[in-house]
Amino acid sequence: METVSRPLSFQSPVHGQVSYSIPEEMAKGSLVGNIAQDLGLDIKRLKSGKARIYTGDSAEYIELNKERGVLLIKERIDRESLCGQRTPCALHFQIILENPMEFYTITVEITDVNDNIPSFEKSDVQFKISESAVSGAKFILDGAMDQDVGINGLQSYTLKPTDHFALELHNQADGNKNVEMVLKKPLDREREEQISLVLTAADGGEPRLSGTMQILITVLDANDNPPVFTQHTYKATVTEHSPKGTLVTSVSASDADHGSNSKVTYSVRNTLDDVREMFDVDEDSGEIRVIGNVDYENTRRFQISLRASDDGGLTDSCKVIVEVVDTNDNTPNINIMSKSNVISEDAKAGTVVTMMNIQDPDSGDNGRVQCSIDENIPFSMKSTSNNFFTVVTDSDLDRERASEYNISVTCSDEGVPSLSSSVTLTLQISDVNDNAPVFERSSYEAYIIENNTPGLSIFTVKARDADWNQNARVSYILEDSSVNGVPVSSYVSVSADSGVVHSVRSFDYEQIKDFQFRVKAQDGGSPPLSSNATVTIFIQDQNDNAPQVLYPVQTSSSLVAEIVPRSADVGYLVTKVVAVDVDSGQNAWLSYKLQKATDRALFEVGLQNGEIRTNRQVNDKDAVKQRLTVVVEDNGQPSRSATVNVNVAVADSFPEVLSEFTDFTHDKEYNDNLTFYLVLALAVVSFLFITCLVVIISVKIYRWRQSRVLYHSNLPVIPYYPPRYADTLGTGTLQHVYNYEVCRTTDSRKSDCKFVRPCSQNVLIMDPSSTGTMQRMQSENNILDETDSPLESRMQSAQSGLQRTLSTETQS
Repeated sequence: METVSRPLSFQSPVHGQVSYSIPEEMAKGSLVGNIAQDLGLDIKRLKSGKARIYTGDSAEYIELNKERGVLLIKERIDRESLCGQRTPCALHFQIILENPMEFYTITVEITDVNDNIPSFEKSDVQFKISESAVSGAKFILDGAMDQDVGINGLQSYTLKPTDHFALELHNQADGNKNVEMVLKKPLDREREEQISLVLTAADGGEPRLSGTMQILITVLDANDNPPVFTQHTYKATVTEHSPKGTLVTSVSASDADHGSNSKVTYSVRNTLDDVREMFDVDEDSGEIRVIGNVDYENTRRFQISLRASDDGGLTDSCKVIVEVVDTNDNTPNINIMSKSNVISEDAKAGTVVTMMNIQDPDSGDNGRVQCSIDENIPFSMKSTSNNFFTVVTDSDLDRERASEYNISVTCSDEGVPSLSSSVTLTLQISDVNDNAPVFERSSYEAYIIENNTPGLSIFTVKARDADWNQNARVSYILEDSSVNGVPVSSYVSVSADSGVVHSVRSFDYEQIKDFQFRVKAQDGGSPPLSSNATVTIFIQDQNDNAPQVLYPVQTSSSLVAEIVPRSADVGYLVTKVVAVDVDSGQNAWLSYKLQKATDRALFEVGLQNGEIRTNRQVNDKDAVKQRLTVVVEDNGQPSRSATVNVNVAVADSFPEVLSEFTDFTHDKEYNDNLTFYLVLALAVVSFLFITCLVVIISVKIYRWRQSRVLYHSNLPVIPYYPPRYADTLGTGTLQHVYNYEVCRTTDSRKSDCKFVRPCSQNVLIMDPSSTGTMQRMQSENNILDETDSPLESRMQSAQSGLQRTLSTETQS
């Protein structure tokens, strides 16, 4: 259902209301509704009017896309976090337009989806029930908690097995169900002392979700009278913000039994709401006292469910209804929805300058607010609707008479005594970008536990800019730096809009314990201004490494045994288990325990030092071969451990030890064969290395000799330049670019000649027929790559090349 009201005049704000309904947990960017179409507005109007969303002090879950004229999901909406058990759950905000100023009220109802599993406060509960309990005896169970509502909320309970007990549910006035376990047949302690049951709570969503609680029943003797409250429902009142320890009321229950069976203990049964954080009951006297901050604006009524139980496990329950009495403890909160920093002196009377929303969370007269402004100024205050006020001009303005106005707005409630708030509105000529963003702190420190999930939000940096509009829009930039040679951007990222610092990778405390980087806050002015803040991230250790045993070394192919003489006394040091843990703190505190031993009475292990000593005198009856298993455990939560096997030989001579360990001969032969193959492999690798070294040295010597032959040759270097070549600079004494050919012999005994040209010749060619433009030419020619020709042809080629060079030089 949508309701839209059109503007009544050009200068007065327009009010309208549109309602939408969407499910919770919608993805970011999902469509909520076409607000432009529903309000009958043109998209150009949204752009020219600088349309924006105003939510007051609430978080912004919905954003406006002015290009499409639609409302989109800005942040994931969790109905349970937003409204709890309250239905219906809705978001209320306004859309503000300027030039002229208008606003519309938008309501978005959030419907529930089945995204919460029913859960019990305790995973297991214990009952002590006398075997004399008669059939039909009832035992109250703590109900499950499901944050969802409606059909997605808690729907049913089941109890298994049902040999002795059945389950009964009773609907309460607040919609919850009272869960009771009813005894079907008498218990027999001599036949069955312990009974284990499973209580399952399921919701009605799709898919159906459920949670369980383990019930352990201990059967006792002779307690056949349950406690009984004097009233089923108690009523009391408490004034909000009462000091801790204030007595609310007292409850009383009596038990007809005698002795310890008649002792009654009181406890609070509430699991879903915050009753346990606000009230506590004395388990002996039944007095209910305030332990938290009771705020009427948060909760106006509390329902405390109490249980009275005796030592035999019999219980009774009652309800205590506590009404919270409101006090005038909240001053009116003035929220500026929109205001003009600059106003023209030719503005007509009735022009809207500021729109405000006044909120007072108190009730009745305590929350009824009236606002006023200073007199003798050309402005007046008008109430447009409930809790919405506007400041408008009521006469002509003259800048020469006053270039700036400070308008003091005072809002007072009607409580006794009355509370008030005031705000001063400043109208000035113009604004320049003269304020840089300022961080709340110059340096930040944050902590994150290692092995985190990449993308985890670590913390938020916040900077504020005292300017207005675009000049106050702050963007956050991660400055380039490195951590141990790695760019800091591979460790963290910073959201440009919100300043939220996210982890890019999973950190390991054993590799890096802390690192530092800088974040720059830059505004949107022209030119932009900025400031910096230093951020230090500390990695916190997690128990993710098990202890490592250094000694004794465990091998599968050899046997190491510690020898203990039979004459060893009590406390004889056999050996010491040495282990380390790369974690830190208590996660690296190690303790040693003897897990298994051939003779547990013969040896003991030091809890802190890992020393294995004799626990008694060694005698001749003790076996020669003793095997001990030692567990090394750290102090982390949860703890990690490692085990090591220690072989001990109780003997006075080495031959006696060998006779007991003859079954390891096969392992010795295997070790001998392994040693042979290792030596052979080492010899082959050494031979290959020496061969490669000799080849490399030979190649180096060959190349060195070739270079020496070229260096000692006495062949002339003849300049060569073709016709139509010119000096690129044109200012030197040589008017041509010289191109050299080098003639050398590779071996004078063979009279073999080769001609080498430069691999690349770059010259500038002047074309007489052109208009002065020069073309670049690159030619490559390497005669060394050509196949050798016979001696006679090579000599002829050399002579002809020399003649061409000399003739060309003569012509030039």
